[in-house]
Amino acid sequence: MAGDATSLGQAIQMGRLTASEAMEASLAAACQLAETGAIVHVDPTLGRTAAENADARLRHLPGGGRIPPFLGVPSLAKDLGGPFAGLSVAAGSNMLERRAAVAEDSDLAERLRGTGLCFFGLTTVPEMGLSLASEPAAGPICRNPLDAGRTPGGSSGGAAAAVAAGIVAIAHATDAGGSMRVPAACCGLFGLKASRGAIAAGPSFGNHLGGIASELALCRSVRDLAVIFNAAAGRARGPFADPWFAPSPPGPLRVGLLLETGDQYPTEPARSEAVEEAARALEADGHSVVPMYWDAFAASVATSGRALRDIIAVNLANFVVSAGLDAGRSERLTQAFINHGSQLEATALWATLGDAVHASHAVWSLFDRVDCILTPMLASAPLPIGSFPFDHDDIDLQIRRMTAFAPLAALANATGFPALTLPFGADDAGLPLPVQILAPMGGDRLLIELAARLEREGRWQHRFAVAGIPE
Repeated sequence: MAGDATSLGQAIQMGRLTASEAMEASLAAACQLAETGAIVHVDPTLGRTAAENADARLRHLPGGGRIPPFLGVPSLAKDLGGPFAGLSVAAGSNMLERRAAVAEDSDLAERLRGTGLCFFGLTTVPEMGLSLASEPAAGPICRNPLDAGRTPGGSSGGAAAAVAAGIVAIAHATDAGGSMRVPAACCGLFGLKASRGAIAAGPSFGNHLGGIASELALCRSVRDLAVIFNAAAGRARGPFADPWFAPSPPGPLRVGLLLETGDQYPTEPARSEAVEEAARALEADGHSVVPMYWDAFAASVATSGRALRDIIAVNLANFVVSAGLDAGRSERLTQAFINHGSQLEATALWATLGDAVHASHAVWSLFDRVDCILTPMLASAPLPIGSFPFDHDDIDLQIRRMTAFAPLAALANATGFPALTLPFGADDAGLPLPVQILAPMGGDRLLIELAARLEREGRWQHRFAVAGIPE
């Protein structure tokens, strides 16, 4: 496993190292691996203070007192979403100077800290999260630790690069159109876009995005993902009703299997084969496999792309005005999204939202005959650096490029269903072969159980150890 947040937390609790020593190891790794471009902002004082507080808490914990699972484990927040007290988010943009740090945590940040995580910086994102690569003009360019010529994905690319490289064992991430799952898939990690309404997003709901966005973390193991999900999910206090987390269906599952993604967005054979092998592993446990075909998904995928385009554009246009930002300081493609959002008529946006409702109903119908669906996560290996340029005005081209790379990513965001990606093998270049699993609304824990089962196959091994893990 080369270490995860759970093992690092256990080492700290057992006295094999202190939280302060773990923090120093992460700070050193952040410096040594700066060429990955994973981290855009580091605050050593913030991190050291958090670690010192964790050490003091551990020393003075009453006998039999509950120790948070990740007490003293270093972590990073994303430069988008949150916010996290002590850190100033700039969303990868020159429009936002890194102003005074925020004074209070978001509800999610408070819950993540409640697991014991110690935050010390921010990870790189594309400007305003508008890409499945993380190469903002404001810098730095984020590179995949497994192949520096390729992207770690976006928009949580910096988080994925930091976790895969071992700078930290776990990192905050967000997902509005695959932004958590695509980087996880690029870097051999676990990422869950939870059911709509499951994860706390208040009190400002600044990253709400009409319900398509969700926040959580990128992890090196399923057990870490289970811990962070249990800490962050439920009692979200709006704006949606908390989903009912369904227990796993009794008896064998009906596993839907989608291997192909259509002529317009074809998936490479090796990646489809990994999905099929995952299905066969579940079939060997007694579950039944139900073949599914692209025609049942194509219309909802197209609708999801339009919903992603319009919702993020309108949100961005509103944010620029409300925050008094100078759109002229943003990148060319970002300005095109702002212009689209500014000019989009309310009736057109309403039609897009209505289409997304029908897409959600169509996906619900798929679950009438299956309990979960296995799909490809990426159509190809992580793309070369520069594959998602911002030097143009064609926002539809950007959406097409993202859909071609991850055909079934935005579907879960637009429709609200939970989706999880995990690595299930490696290609000839040593890059991960990811699989995505979709479940009915509230089926998040079923996804975690299935991911744990597939993880036990041992088909993926992390290349880099976590900083601070004792040998």
